[in-house]
Amino acid sequence: MTDDPFDNLHFDFEGRTLPRFVAVEGNIGVGKTTLARRLASTFNYETLLESAEDNPFLERFYQDRKRNALPTQLYFLFQRSQQFRELRQGDMFSPLRVADFLINKDPLFARITLDDDEFGLYKKVYDQLIIDAPKPDLVVYLQAPVDVLLKRIRQRGVVAEQRIEQDYLQQLNDAYTQLFHYYSDAPLLIVNATEIDLANNPQHYRQLVDYLLTIRNGRHYYNPATI
Repeated sequence: MTDDPFDNLHFDFEGRTLPRFVAVEGNIGVGKTTLARRLASTFNYETLLESAEDNPFLERFYQDRKRNALPTQLYFLFQRSQQFRELRQGDMFSPLRVADFLINKDPLFARITLDDDEFGLYKKVYDQLIIDAPKPDLVVYLQAPVDVLLKRIRQRGVVAEQRIEQDYLQQLNDAYTQLFHYYSDAPLLIVNATEIDLANNPQHYRQLVDYLLTIRNGRHYYNPATI
């Protein structure tokens, strides 16, 4: 017996087509990894996660972004490249996975954090790696305003993240807006995550899952305040 209210959730997928590869994206603190893990559990899929805690430069980046941006960005780039390389050696072409990142966002993040010379170097490395990532069957973009993100970052209490500045989160929100304004590589669900508690509210999670399973193509918006 556990006290996890999500243990009592049961989904009937008979007659429903599940996306075989789902990518969840969003700013720091919005809940993308929480959602990715829950979807993987619900669908009985494997996870493909960023593993930010493995990046030895990340804490230094939050302390001094300008000085530590390049090694931080390159580490994430090499990490993701290695993850996709391992998938290609395995079963990449029949994926049953949920990822908490989309490789397309990397250059936008790099453009924010790096100066012109550093970004030029980053782009040369990025282009040489030729990251052949599988295309998701569905992308879920969780969005929330900066004040909500800051509140959630404070609540989860990761020490290194407490240095994250409001201006930086706003820059990232703007970068995501730019990315998904033009994104057309896969069906896209844009979720207003301001009022959603995917960590603690099973009903919020159930409603989101029921909605995303209706998506086959195009761009969709999920605003629970109006549903």
